[in-house]
Order: sequence, then structure tokens, then C-alpha cells
Amino acid sequence: MAGQTREERAPGARPPSGGRGSGRGEAAGREQSVTGAPAPRRHDDGTESPSGAHVRGEHTHSEPPAPGTVVRRHSVRGQIVDALRAALVSGELRPGEVYSAPALGERFGVSATPVREAMQQLALEGAVETIPNRGFRVVVRTARELAELAEVRALIEMPVMLRLARTVPAARWAELVPLAEATAAAAATGDRAGYAEADRAFHRAVLSLAGNDQLVAVADDLHRRSQWPLLSAPAPRRADLVADAAEHAALLEALMVQDLAVVSSLVREHFNGADR
Repeated sequence: MAGQTREERAPGARPPSGGRGSGRGEAAGREQSVTGAPAPRRHDDGTESPSGAHVRGEHTHSEPPAPGTVVRRHSVRGQIVDALRAALVSGELRPGEVYSAPALGERFGVSATPVREAMQQLALEGAVETIPNRGFRVVVRTARELAELAEVRALIEMPVMLRLARTVPAARWAELVPLAEATAAAAATGDRAGYAEADRAFHRAVLSLAGNDQLVAVADDLHRRSQWPLLSAPAPRRADLVADAAEHAALLEALMVQDLAVVSSLVREHFNGADR
């Protein structure tokens, strides 16, 4: 259109021209629409550049977006996932209740999109289920499911810890003392969400000494699922969290001296008390 500025043209559009040059541009456009890829660039000397070649000074829409934009988007979604997990553990999001993405978005001061993406992640983890045209319902779990999770965790972690007790030197176990102390500090404040994070961090660090990333990932997923509260159960008391944290310190002491009997007893007791 006459008088149209460069900024007003559609992205990627060429200025109109007459003669055979215009026909060649139309042919190139037809080729791109059929193949799905841009046609080779023809220079004045008759040579061509490959279809994906970058010409100095020319902006190409195939260039990746600025890294900061992508990082910020994933950062928001990740923060919402963490916040929702904490709300699940603390009981702010109650089992059986339905929550909409727009309402939660207002609560967190973000749009519904990152909340919806975060809820979809939690759905994959089994924490919520999608309710069409309504939102997401927090899954209601039973005491039996919690006991089954504790049993599976013990079956996975017990033999690994016993093997590590025989092979890992005391100095390596001493490096995990700050993580055990972090669980005790969170327990002392009664912060259930903070304790849940510190608890999983401790167990991840212990199992990571086995050098099996798949083991750590599976065990951590089971651990997270075991932390979701039951509908009818009372919230864990501060004393319960303190007792659970104390078992971490005792376990490290047994691992340092390679006392397999005490390690086995503590791990069994620890998982049996996981549903308290």
C-alpha cells in the first residue's frame, strides 16, 4: 500500500516491486508455503545462500528468544509449583476442594496461565485432578494409601542405606549433618511446609551417595506424595516434627559408626512414623 512505512508492514513482508523481480518474489513465497521452509536467497550475481543462512544485518525470526524471557516464564511457573506444594502440605489447599486457576492467580498476583501450568504439573504428580470447566480438585487420600507409600519407601531405601553404611566413610556422613540440623530447625518452628522441604533434602542427600539418579528421583517422588495430608487426620504437631527430625541425627550417627542393626531399626521406625 502506498505510503506504508517499514514498521507497518507484516513481519517478513517484502516491499512491493514491479517487473520480473516481483514474480521471482512471488515464486519464492509459493515455494516457502509448500515446503514449510524459506526459499534460498538469490544474490545479484546469481548465487544463492542456503535457506537457513543468516545474512549480516538481517533479523531472522528463527533466532531463539532472549534467554531472560524464557527463564522468567519458567521461574514464575516454578515458583507457583513450589507455592502450591507448600499449600498442599500445610493444608491451605484442602483435600476434596476444587480450586480455579484464575482465583489462585489472583491470590498469587499472577495470571491464570502459570497457575494452570503448575496445576497440570501437580496433576502429573497425583496431587490434584482436573475438573473440566471448573478447575482442579485436591486428591483425597486414605490412611491405607499413606501406609502403602511408607512400605514402598522402606523397600527402596532400607537396602540402599544398609549398603551405604558398609561402604561410605564417616567423613562423608559428617557432611550431611547441616541437612539434619536444618530439619530440626524447621521442626522447632512448626513450619510443616519448611520441614517437608528440609526432610526431602536430607533423604535425597543420603540416597545420592549411591550414585543412582533414577533411584533418587523415584524415592523423592514417593516421599513428596507421602507428605500430603489426609482429609480427616489432624495436622502434625510440632512435637511430631521434632521427633521425626531427631531420627535424622540418630541415623547419621549410626551410619558413621557402621552400626547396621541400629540403622535398620531407625529406618524402619522412621518410615512407620511417616504417617503420623
